[in-house]
Amino acid sequence: MVSAAPVIAIENLNVRFGQQHVLRDISLSVPQGQTLAIIGESGCGKTVLLKTIIGLIRPQHGHVEFDGQRVDRLKERELAEQRTRFGFVFQNAALFDSMTVAENILFPLRQHRPKERKHHRKEMLQRLAEVGLPTSVLGKRPAELSGGMRKRVGLARALILKPEVLLYDEPTTGLDPIVSDVINELMMRTRDTYPVTSIIVTHDMKLARKVADRVVMLYPLTRLEPEAEQTIFDGEPSETELSSDRRVTQFVRGEAGDRLSEMRGLEARNSNDE
Repeated sequence: MVSAAPVIAIENLNVRFGQQHVLRDISLSVPQGQTLAIIGESGCGKTVLLKTIIGLIRPQHGHVEFDGQRVDRLKERELAEQRTRFGFVFQNAALFDSMTVAENILFPLRQHRPKERKHHRKEMLQRLAEVGLPTSVLGKRPAELSGGMRKRVGLARALILKPEVLLYDEPTTGLDPIVSDVINELMMRTRDTYPVTSIIVTHDMKLARKVADRVVMLYPLTRLEPEAEQTIFDGEPSETELSSDRRVTQFVRGEAGDRLSEMRGLEARNSNDE
């Protein structure tokens, strides 16, 4: 159930790398229990936003609050403790190649709760069952698994500390439609099983429509006027198709639209310069 109280609050967030401005004046709040999908073209800063939320990237201006505390004001030890309340599902699973599946799933427990070692195997087996994997995979290494299985191992690892917030970075990228839908169903089951708040970065509109309560769309700053809003949509998934903003409807429908016109214009200019 979604609560009105925000678990994450982002205020006037600005992030740049050198001269490259990636996020500009981003403000949004995420209520407890909500599943938020952040969509947008490559280069619009979606993954940068995720990393800023957990303090891996420091903003030049603005701030992120988690559970009422400003992330940028936390000391390293405090920040490390706060991160145990998050689960992060990486785009390519980011499993340790030299470790077995069991060792990968257990890694957060061994790092953060070594005194509870007698309970570790039970927790691991529960998480493994929740993502629909058999115990026969425990002794395998990531290279021996399919892409979909690696994603599920990554989800099991993210769940092992029973986080309050789950961050997903392109969870269905590189998967076929059937395996992608398996991941979607697992995300929904996780949301229904745990009182978790989820933020999903994705290009996959089927995922966004099926899993998310809310969609926010960012636009690349390189394609915006200096004072234009970077957040060009914030609403329910069903409302994306009804948006009056062509940039939103073309993205969610997968239509090249205006981009083809721009390409033709560039070709014409290049021809004239020859």
